Amino acid sequence: MEELFANPALQAGVAPFLVALFVAIAFSRLRVGGLAAIAAFLVCFYLVTGIQFAPLTATRKILVLAIVAAAIGPLLDFALKPTRVGILLMAGGAAGGALWAFWPVILQKPGMQAWLFGGSAAIALAVMVGFAQAQLASDGVRAGAAVLALGLGVGIAAIFSASLTYGLYGIALGAGGGAFLLPQMIVGKKATAGATFTLPAMLIGGLVAVGAMLLAQLPWYCVLILALVPVMVRLPGPEKAPVWLQAIVFSLYGFVIAGVACALAWPSSPT
Repeated sequence: MEELFANPALQAGVAPFLVALFVAIAFSRLRVGGLAAIAAFLVCFYLVTGIQFAPLTATRKILVLAIVAAAIGPLLDFALKPTRVGILLMAGGAAGGALWAFWPVILQKPGMQAWLFGGSAAIALAVMVGFAQAQLASDGVRAGAAVLALGLGVGIAAIFSASLTYGLYGIALGAGGGAFLLPQMIVGKKATAGATFTLPAMLIGGLVAVGAMLLAQLPWYCVLILALVPVMVRLPGPEKAPVWLQAIVFSLYGFVIAGVACALAWPSSPT
């Protein structure tokens, strides 16, 4: 049994997907099916390292930020309804969260490299969270496609960059995005995404990418390229086509830019 739960395919793929699928279906009527993304990440985190908060390492700070984002998301959807200013604050908060999580690591980088890595981290998180909330939160299919592509892109790029743990976290996030998409494709009706889905999902994807950059060998420009996944998914598509076809097309949009980041990360992997 221990060998089964230590299998990376179960840790990052099967278990996160099944739990996220249950959450997406069971809580859809309550309009919080978007918690599927954080559910998938938490399952993977538990199976890989266990849920612990002390000592508060950079990786555990990702866990803290993810849980906080998952708590704030429904509040934003049902009570606060963020305006443009609110979205800017969310983007700024995401950037600040990245710097808080990895500041000790950034300070260890020499000279301009610290500025380059820190700037890349802040910009990537601000773009992912801010753009997703402004442009994708109202469209469950586009949002799900963005998280699917971002998660798999971050995961594969992290593995190429010699970080299996962060790779598993990214792939689990992608599994959560896929689990959120699947019921929409089967039923033919778009689900509610909102900040409940996009805020924790984009925050996790960005933080995992930044972690692979600072703690492994993922190039900084790959992090910025991955930040364009939600932008790519917003491109025009077959709006009047069946939901399953929209999901495929928009996911392919995201896979294109995620694939570029993975391809650029490949040379950085050890031979």
